Amino acid sequence: MHVNGPVGGVNYGRRMRILHTSDWHIGRTFHGVDLLADQALVLDAVAGLVAEHAVDVVVVPGDVYDRAIPSADAVTVCNKGFEAIRAAGAMIVATSGNHDSPARLGAGAAFSAAGGLHLMTRVSEVDRPVVLEDEHGPVAFYGIPYLEPEATRAELGVPSARSHAAILDAAMTRIRTELGGRAVDGTPPRAVLLAHAFVVGAESTGSERSISVGGVETVAASSFDGVDYVALGHLHSPQTLTDRVRYSGSPLPYSFGERSHRKAVWIVDLDADGLREVVRHDLPVVRGLSQLTGTVEELLTGDQFAAAEADYVSAVLTDPVRPQDAMRTLRERFPHMVHLEWNRPEGVTDLRYREKVRGRTDAQIATSFLTDMRSEPTSGETRLLEQALSFAVREPENAAVAAEDIA
Repeated sequence: MHVNGPVGGVNYGRRMRILHTSDWHIGRTFHGVDLLADQALVLDAVAGLVAEHAVDVVVVPGDVYDRAIPSADAVTVCNKGFEAIRAAGAMIVATSGNHDSPARLGAGAAFSAAGGLHLMTRVSEVDRPVVLEDEHGPVAFYGIPYLEPEATRAELGVPSARSHAAILDAAMTRIRTELGGRAVDGTPPRAVLLAHAFVVGAESTGSERSISVGGVETVAASSFDGVDYVALGHLHSPQTLTDRVRYSGSPLPYSFGERSHRKAVWIVDLDADGLREVVRHDLPVVRGLSQLTGTVEELLTGDQFAAAEADYVSAVLTDPVRPQDAMRTLRERFPHMVHLEWNRPEGVTDLRYREKVRGRTDAQIATSFLTDMRSEPTSGETRLLEQALSFAVREPENAAVAAEDIA
């Protein structure tokens, strides 16, 4: 493989091999827990796949970082990931998503391209591909950063556009025109597209930030017609919409809703005629996710929970009385516990307000509230409740005097 443009390279004498990954979200936290160490490990795993399978190009369609202004540590982890992938032998083509900043991610793009890292973050350059070559000829890589309609419609020449679909159509029109201009004897070169969008028919996981404005966020898979492979970003589970339109998903789970996912990348082969084969490769599980239910004592001692000891844990406590300092106590067994909630075993029906107050006195209602929220009040607490309630129904001036007597 070699490159038309600023990047040097070698000719591998075979079809082009591409690894599709996305939504790294470098710098993201998980219920307040720093994930940078986990992210560094999984990026090393991606670099390992590049070396093992002789990948030529790694594509990352958006959300490289989790926020517009990443921390210094996040930038360090990301740069080391890029360096490991380049050292393993692959070029990198990446775009910005709805989390990261196009301006900041794309800073120094011309310089980084000289080292094999192509950052395609400018809307005005959606029709300026990175062109690489294998023994069959050129492959054009087009990058569409996340297109916010309000911010990009004028730049794309569609000032009346309001939906993501309309904006994407404008971008794809530019790309198809540019690609057609590269045709030789009426045949355009092979093309790969990177895009960050929510495509109709795909399923979200709950950990993605919504890109909906007025319910017009989705686009159709047919919007991308005209290219050989579409590498999508934004949704966090690996998904196949058509043979040539796919989400790789995120390399790590970012919500407990993703605990059943096996994270993966796609390795895509292009031959002389275009898309030849796409193979899924699972990524290692850096740390599992478990959701547990039981009393504090059951969680601390139950053998059935042993498999979760090394996982990130979310627990629902069913103790009859709200446990004190439960997080600290449970972290003795589950050091990576990140979330707790308490759910009384009686369930929701006992807490329905209308059912609980019907035909009951104020004192009974207040006593029941204390019991639900904490535990049954003592006799002394009950007397104080009755006194407070009796003062509350008196004339205001008398209630004030009575309150002073209690004080």
